[in-house]
Amino acid sequence: MHPFLEKVKRDGESFFVHHTKIEELLPMHSHNKHQLSYVEGGVAFLNTRNKSYFFPARHFIWIPAGREHNVTSRTSVKMIRNIFFPKWVIPQDHKLQERGGIFPVTNLLMEMIYHTAEWRGDISKKDGAEFEFLIAMKNIVLNVAENPLPIVLPTTENEILQPILRYIHLNIDQDLYLDKIAEEFGQTPRTLSRLFQRNMETSFLQYVKLTRIIKSMEMLLQTELSITEIAYSCGYNSISAFSYAFHQLIHRSPNEFRKQNV
Repeated sequence: MHPFLEKVKRDGESFFVHHTKIEELLPMHSHNKHQLSYVEGGVAFLNTRNKSYFFPARHFIWIPAGREHNVTSRTSVKMIRNIFFPKWVIPQDHKLQERGGIFPVTNLLMEMIYHTAEWRGDISKKDGAEFEFLIAMKNIVLNVAENPLPIVLPTTENEILQPILRYIHLNIDQDLYLDKIAEEFGQTPRTLSRLFQRNMETSFLQYVKLTRIIKSMEMLLQTELSITEIAYSCGYNSISAFSYAFHQLIHRSPNEFRKQNV
């Protein structure tokens, strides 16, 4: 076991605070505590066995105890701020016991995360004020965990689909049609459609739509390109079609999303 994971697991009753980039170096793993991660200065993805969660600036990710995962970044990240919550502090009937997600960081929660910047390692009841502070943070997390960011990209280990998914990501600026991609990879459209539904529980069209929107979110946060340039770079033929699809999923316009998160 990685030495870092041993430290997280050694006291099941305590919180554990760890601010570092180390999460990028870990393989798929799990631990006995819930994990809150906030990425400072970059865009990252939480990967589980069958899903990839995009989390941009001003959002935190919640990973339930026991969930296999790792965190990767496509951009340079200044810091990943991790706070591990013992299972007992989350009410047994609360959805955060079992369900992860991406949630917006309120100004108060952001200030609380930064307040822990110099803390390291286990924090238990004997630590007094620090422990009570993290209990208060837990209550704030419970309050804000009502509106998850609705962007989850299915993944799969299916050997037929993996090169097709890579092709989609590499050609997201192009028109992507089921029949043409099926032919390109030696499948019938019907077979390829079934592969998506059976292995990823989504349609080919929905997967392409999610990939386009996630790519656009990255570009909105990481570039100074105009909304129009981003729309065409993500495969949309018009800014109106892009704005409609974006609002349908994110419940904000591309411009609003950029202003709120940059």
